[in-house]
Amino acid sequence: MGAQGDGLAQGPDGPLFAPFTLAGERVSGHADKDRLAVEAILAPSPERAEPFCPHFGTCGGCLLQHWQLEPYFAWKRSLVVEALARENIEAEVRPLVDAHGAGRRRVIFHARQYGARTVVGFAERKSHAMVALDACPVLAPSLDLALPAARAVAAALAPLKKPLDLQVVATDTGLDMDVRGSGPLPSALLAEVAAMAERFGLARLTRHGELVLQRVAPILSMGRAKVELPPAAFLQATAEGERVLADAVLAATQGARKVADLFAGAGTFALRLAEHARVFAAESHAGALAALTKASRATSGLKAVDGEARDLFRRPLMAAELAAFDAVVIDPPRQGAEAQARELAQAKLGRVVYVSCNVATFARDARLLVAGGFRLGAVTPVDQFRYSPHVELVATFERG
Repeated sequence: MGAQGDGLAQGPDGPLFAPFTLAGERVSGHADKDRLAVEAILAPSPERAEPFCPHFGTCGGCLLQHWQLEPYFAWKRSLVVEALARENIEAEVRPLVDAHGAGRRRVIFHARQYGARTVVGFAERKSHAMVALDACPVLAPSLDLALPAARAVAAALAPLKKPLDLQVVATDTGLDMDVRGSGPLPSALLAEVAAMAERFGLARLTRHGELVLQRVAPILSMGRAKVELPPAAFLQATAEGERVLADAVLAATQGARKVADLFAGAGTFALRLAEHARVFAAESHAGALAALTKASRATSGLKAVDGEARDLFRRPLMAAELAAFDAVVIDPPRQGAEAQARELAQAKLGRVVYVSCNVATFARDARLLVAGGFRLGAVTPVDQFRYSPHVELVATFERG
C-alpha cells in the first residue's frame, strides 16, 4: 500500500498507483502514466470491506472505506515507522489510537454552479468536478444540519454565479458557518442569507470572517475554559481527537511550571495547560489568540496565560527565549516548523512535546532535535481522519 492509500503494482516502466485496491489483490485495468485505472477486482483481498457510503469511489473525501479497520490501523502506524526510518531515527512507535469518536465536527463544503443547478458537496479525487452529497457518514451527528444549511445558503447566493466554500463547525451552542468566495453581498442577498441562517438555527454566519448574523456566540469548551471561537476557526477534526491529543500533552508536560505553547490556535492545549502551569502562547492568527486570552481571563482557577501574536515561520522563538521554559509544546501545520525546530535544538531546554499532522515534516524536524542532543521517546500515532491517509502523532523529546 502506498503512503496516499493506493495499492501499488509494478508496471513495465515503474510503479503504478491503483486507487481503491489492496495489497495482494489481482486486478485488471489499463495504465495511464503512473496510474492504473482498475476495471475489475479479479482476486479480492480477505481484508477487503464493503464501503458503506454510496459516494465512495467518486467522492475524494474518503479513500479507504474498502479496507477493514484492523489492517488499516496497522498501515497508518507503519506510515510513522517508515517516516522515522527514512531519517534514520530510532523510536518506539506505539499502537495507533483510534480517535474518530462520533465523527468529524468541522467540514468544508464546496458549492458550484452548473447552469441553473447548484451542486453542494466535495470534489472528486484529483479533480475539480463536484460530487453532490446526500449525506456524509463520517461527520458527527452534531453536523446533521450542516449540509442542508450549506445547500440553502448556496442556493440563496446562486445569482452571484461564484464558486463558494462553506466551512461549518459544530460548537457547544450550535453550527458556525463561514462563507468564502462570494465577494461583497448586495443588501437583498444579505437579507436572504441571514434568513437562511435563522431558518437552520445557525449560531453564527460570517462571510470571509465578517459578521452576517449571530444568534448566539459560538462557544466551545477547552478544559474548564469556554472559548468564543473566531470565524473559520481551526479545531482538531474530532472531539475525541482533541481529547486524546490534549491528554497526551498534559501527561508529557506533567511537573512543568512554565510552558510555551507554540502554534497555540484558540487554546486547545494552552487553556488545559494553564490549569497546572503558567503558559506563554504564540499564535499568528490574531483572532484565535484573542479568543484564547479572553477565555483564560474569564476562567477562574487558571494560572497566567501570556499571549503573543507571532509568525513562528518568519520569527521563531529564539534559543535564548526558549530557555525560560520548563517545557515547550509545538503543534505546527502540515509544513512542520523547521525554523523553530532549529532554535529548539539549540535551546537550554529539557523537554519538547511535538504534536504533528504530517509524518514527513515531523520526521525532518525530529532529526534536527535529535542532532541537537534531544532523545526521542515513544511516539503515539492518532487517527482522527478515518479512511484517509492522514495520521497525527504526539511525541516527547528530552535532553540527556
